[in-house]
Amino acid sequence: MEHNVGRLEDIPNTDALIVDIEGRPIGVFKRGDKVYAVKNLCPHKRAPLARGTVEGTMLPTACVGEFKYGMENQVVKCPWHGWEFDLETGKCLFGVSDSKIKTYPVSVRDGQVYVDV
Repeated sequence: MEHNVGRLEDIPNTDALIVDIEGRPIGVFKRGDKVYAVKNLCPHKRAPLARGTVEGTMLPTACVGEFKYGMENQVVKCPWHGWEFDLETGKCLFGVSDSKIKTYPVSVRDGQVYVDV
């Protein structure tokens, strides 16, 4: 079921909007023209993910000593222990864990943001 969480312009560009939908804590992130919604709990130690940062990360490379940065504005980093999760898929990055964060479909219509839980 879709829930209106507010106007697109009211979602911060650098922080998350934290909402409660049917007893679920959800962080809503706006980065560029994309909006993501995730359960606001890290599966590692239950930290509030919406208090973490959204940025990119270092990507795996074929050569030792080679560095490649990517996934800009698509990675949420847990504020407690730095675990990184892909905002689109919920997957924990780079083999730290098989854990995933719960992601929710988001739609924007007429300037309003809807999260489907």
